[in-house]
Amino acid sequence: MAADSGAFTNEDSESGEEEGKHVKPFTPEKAKEIIMSLQQPAIFCNMVFDWPAQHWTAKHLSEVLQGKQIRFRMGTKRTDTAPQFETTCSYVEATLEEFLTWNCDRSSISGPFRDYDHSKFWAYADYKYFVSLFEDKTDIFQDVMWSDFGFPGRNGQESALWIGSMGAHTPCHLDTYGCNLVFQVQGRKRWHLFPPEDTPFLYPTRIPYEESSVFSKINVVNPDLKRFPQFWKARRHMVTLSPGQVLFVPRHWWHYVESIDPVTVSINSWIELEEDHQARVEEAITRMLVCALKTAENPHDTRAWLNPTEVEETSHEVNCRYLNGAVSAFFDHYGTSKVVETQALSTDGEYVIKEELNVHSHVEVEQTSSHNLTLGTVKQEAASPFGPDLVPVIPGSQEPPSERGGMFASDGEDFVGKNGKRLGKLHYTKRQRMMSKSENAVVEQIASNSTVAPSQTFISTDDLLDCLVNPQVTRIVAQLLIQGKSLRL
Repeated sequence: MAADSGAFTNEDSESGEEEGKHVKPFTPEKAKEIIMSLQQPAIFCNMVFDWPAQHWTAKHLSEVLQGKQIRFRMGTKRTDTAPQFETTCSYVEATLEEFLTWNCDRSSISGPFRDYDHSKFWAYADYKYFVSLFEDKTDIFQDVMWSDFGFPGRNGQESALWIGSMGAHTPCHLDTYGCNLVFQVQGRKRWHLFPPEDTPFLYPTRIPYEESSVFSKINVVNPDLKRFPQFWKARRHMVTLSPGQVLFVPRHWWHYVESIDPVTVSINSWIELEEDHQARVEEAITRMLVCALKTAENPHDTRAWLNPTEVEETSHEVNCRYLNGAVSAFFDHYGTSKVVETQALSTDGEYVIKEELNVHSHVEVEQTSSHNLTLGTVKQEAASPFGPDLVPVIPGSQEPPSERGGMFASDGEDFVGKNGKRLGKLHYTKRQRMMSKSENAVVEQIASNSTVAPSQTFISTDDLLDCLVNPQVTRIVAQLLIQGKSLRL
């Protein structure tokens, strides 16, 4: 008997499965809706399988760049408690081929890496903007297609490239502008993320100064809890990003990123947000104060406090123009109709936030593997966007071991909380504690930032700057400036 024309055969099944493999789980419109509304980090899966950039291994890029020299940041594979800021690293100009020889072949000790023992150093070509790196090969911009995430026309021209060896990392920081999309191309990277509400527990600093980056004083993979006791309250979210995955990092989430494979390649793009207009005013205020005080302290040496990525002039005249330009741009965008809510510190130090709270649906997640969140089982509420193709990054129930022999250095003593309760070794990092307004967290954080003993009265320029350009303080100053300007328009 002839088969029914509507019957579903094995051949049809195989054809359907093959076709399904090439269907992306989210339309560009839906992906953008998620990005613009989601308030926690998440991993997009199966969204970049057709991007030409998925084949951009370091070896492939070395052939594309044809001997072009790149600046590598060199750091040490040490385990002490101080962060390795860019100001403490050394730098090497080398080709990708020379990097791969040093990192993989190790067959030659000649060349630009000859002074760096591979067993003791890592190398990182970070913040390599496509417009500079591929200035004579602009066709390659089309290999990156952020339009799949709802941003038409956005490609490599608005992207940066990151290439590193095992151990290469960026110190913990938050980006003051936009949100972040990160495409992992080769190797794996481990991300340590902390929510914006935990800012007081991360001990923010603007030294070294870099526009749009607020650094933490803490080495989050080996914290000094005697110097930074509030850090135990911070809620670490950790995930390992694998090739083919795209990580979404929401606005103002702190992150420390480390390469955990011999060679890693990543591509990212910072997505502009409405809040950036006020953030630029805050950054201009910060720039003016930092440059004025640090230059007055030592007018002839900026290397100790100015990040190597900052190449613009730091004179007061230039910074005044920068601030006026940021304020003017704010009003060009909004006009005089925008009402800026003010924030204030009450007399007892409590931080009062006079703005509407965004209420987001709660999502419960069970994680079956602490090493890779994409293996987690997601329990969704009706309106949740999460599923197998969008996996939330949540506070881990167990910290994976570090390649350096442990996530934290330990002196063998249990950590003791304020109430005298022994929390046990390492377990304090997993405690889920929300910051409450009554904790006076901002004041505690600023007070404990001091690097001198309580009996000493010396206050350094950096101590003063930690207070003056604390992100919460500059936010208030920016709002007052904008309000005052609006009254005169």
